[in-house]
Amino acid sequence: MVTTRAKSVISGSPYRADCPTRHILDRIGDRWTVLIVGALWDGSARFSELRRRIEGVSQKMLTQTLRGLERDGLVHRTVHPEVPVRVEYALTEAGRTLREPLRALEEWSITHLGDVSSSQEAYDRASAGVRRGESTDGVTLRQERARAR
Repeated sequence: MVTTRAKSVISGSPYRADCPTRHILDRIGDRWTVLIVGALWDGSARFSELRRRIEGVSQKMLTQTLRGLERDGLVHRTVHPEVPVRVEYALTEAGRTLREPLRALEEWSITHLGDVSSSQEAYDRASAGVRRGESTDGVTLRQERARAR
């Protein structure tokens, strides 16, 4: 049986290097996407309002992420012909289907923040010791070699 590109695209397998679902996973797994979807949870918002809601996002990253979400059909951009022009962003039907899975990721990150922070600190301490010539239990590599003799 011959597998065509069209069939591969339709079935989708993100574990294949050539699968376009990887682009989708890149998009929805992005920190700014998660936060934008959360910020648009209850309805539309203007660019400046999104910027206020999502602390730390630069104008450039917000613009790039919104454009990507619009291109992927997850966000709809509405331009109101007023003076000054008013632009609003809202989740599309497809974008609204992301709310629950992304909310689960957000809640997971809040719930496990302490555990992850503790693990990072332990890893960093151990890594610093290895850089100083210690093993992970604090014994220097020179001491371990001496014991082995």
